[in-house]
Amino acid sequence: MFRLVRVRDVVRVPPTEFGKDLKEIAYKQLRERYIGKVSQDLGLIVGVWDVEVEPEGEILPADGATYHYAEFTLITFYPMRDEVVEGPVSNVQRYGIFVTIGPIDALVHISQLGDDRFVYDHAKGTFTGEQTKVTIGLNDIVRGQIISVSIAPPSTIKVGMTLRRPGLGKVGKLGG
Repeated sequence: MFRLVRVRDVVRVPPTEFGKDLKEIAYKQLRERYIGKVSQDLGLIVGVWDVEVEPEGEILPADGATYHYAEFTLITFYPMRDEVVEGPVSNVQRYGIFVTIGPIDALVHISQLGDDRFVYDHAKGTFTGEQTKVTIGLNDIVRGQIISVSIAPPSTIKVGMTLRRPGLGKVGKLGG
């Protein structure tokens, strides 16, 4: 799930940047500081938007830079347990598939592919249900439910999904 979160922070404007657009300086610094970081409270930060900077800053002793308060919106991706999501299969491994959901990939373990017994075909890079004959492979669209989320700052989010519930699975094939 994507969220918009309003945040307040301080940006440092070095003397070499004096006279330049304050909003651009702040935007660049905030992007470098936040984008790609993982927070326990916010999830994965994917964007900085709507930056407002106080025009008057403070100068600290022994530092020629000015410090300005900035208010801005962070665009975050925070996967929620029990959330139903759709995405393409981005990778197929012997132990399961990876599905792209937003900016990350979630793992669907082989035991969670469906109620059928799925067999891995290394040559084709697919899983096929023994009874249903449903094949799941690279770029197929699947609908799944998030069953586990692990957030480990500063840069890791791991998501586990299942396709074993009604209405989930390969879109157009397993009740999708």
